[in-house]
Amino acid sequence: MYTARKKIQKEKDAEPTEFEETVAQALFDLENTNQELKSDLKDLYINSATQIDVAGNRKAVVIHVPYRLRKAFRKIHVRLVRELEKKFSGKDVILIATRRILRPPKKGSAVVRPRSRTLTHVHEAMLEDIVYPAEIVGKRIRYRLDGSKIIKIFLDPKERNNTEYKLESFAGVYRKLTGKNVVFEYPVTEA
Repeated sequence: MYTARKKIQKEKDAEPTEFEETVAQALFDLENTNQELKSDLKDLYINSATQIDVAGNRKAVVIHVPYRLRKAFRKIHVRLVRELEKKFSGKDVILIATRRILRPPKKGSAVVRPRSRTLTHVHEAMLEDIVYPAEIVGKRIRYRLDGSKIIKIFLDPKERNNTEYKLESFAGVYRKLTGKNVVFEYPVTEA
């Protein structure tokens, strides 16, 4: 018995929500109907999925994939996102690897926390996952007089055609997941 339930594996055997089951069903259907994705999707599964309201009336589907499988998902990222956006019409699909943040060790403790488990590193990696396949070519942090800060992220202009319509979704998803305000732009090139 192989069903869509195999496409989602939650931590501690928690029950998937109704929305997560629809995303798992969409992945299962893609594996069975799409010949070019069939072999790649065979061993892949997701951890969770949520729907986030972005600016205006747009919605984004955020799919969390296991950290160990992120490279396999990246190989088929463009095709998979295109197919999932067809299934969830009018919604942007974003794939993010599930990462764990550990708190700082207590004073006097001999335990050293790995850099990859710090809040800063996890948020940076999450940002790169959100904008993939575009690359981040620059960052600026702007501090305002009232103490708030805005992070400007410059994306590679080569991927402008594929990502320009998703910039609001990227910013909304990152704000929802991390609480940080981000503005995405493309660097101005002098001709």
